[in-house]
Amino acid sequence: MAGVEGREGRRRPRVCHGGTLDPFASGLLLILVEPATRLFDHLHAVPKVYDATVRWGIETDNGDPGGKVTFTGDASGLNPAQLDAALATFVGWQDQIPHSTSAKRIDGERAYLKAHRGETVVMPPSRVYLHEARWLGHDLPGESRLQMTVRGGYYVRALVRDLGRMLGCGAHLSRLHRSAIGPWADPGLDRRVELHGSEILPWAMSRNLTDREVAELRQRRDIDMGELRLGDWSLPVGFPEPNAPVRGFHSERFCCLLSVVDGRLRLLSALWAGV
Repeated sequence: MAGVEGREGRRRPRVCHGGTLDPFASGLLLILVEPATRLFDHLHAVPKVYDATVRWGIETDNGDPGGKVTFTGDASGLNPAQLDAALATFVGWQDQIPHSTSAKRIDGERAYLKAHRGETVVMPPSRVYLHEARWLGHDLPGESRLQMTVRGGYYVRALVRDLGRMLGCGAHLSRLHRSAIGPWADPGLDRRVELHGSEILPWAMSRNLTDREVAELRQRRDIDMGELRLGDWSLPVGFPEPNAPVRGFHSERFCCLLSVVDGRLRLLSALWAGV
């Protein structure tokens, strides 16, 4: 978001979030401030961990407990083995159709805004990735508890809807909690943790820069590849590579993002004030 003037003429800091949470959901939300807002696009492809409670026998129009009931079915025949088999079919890359009340943009506008105005919203499928999923427990035929690791852009409500349809009984989410994004875990209710420097994008490689190299980059001139260091945090085994940029550090400050072009490093995004 662009900065705006406050009541006393002072510019408010630029702030954005690092991924929405559904209104009924809880858990970790990343807040990016000032130069860090330029990191938004590089957070999408990293793992996100969710804990969910699935309510069997009822499908709602928006997939959550506040929605209108659109279908009821008999969940009395469900058993753990059947649920394991059904869940396994969704692991990996899939085409998924999100609910019309999702935050996905349609013609430049959030889908839920159109839906709330009563417009007919046709949602195109999204290519999404479910890395792993497991049932934490069952209280059948009423509900089950689920944990999953996904790539950004995954719609947990849509997964639960599709599970309910596959099993013929209907289902919706009654609870959703985001417990982690990449290496960062939910610190708990009403708690906040600040991240700086090497703690940011720790899965990406990094490069220490000299004064001269910073001057070259400021002039939009490429620099030698030099020595790249691996990130301090590794993705789960088998998780798709997020193709992260190289983090540039100068005087121990994270000051820029770099891309590799023809064997050299090119300025991708300037964060000269440091983050």
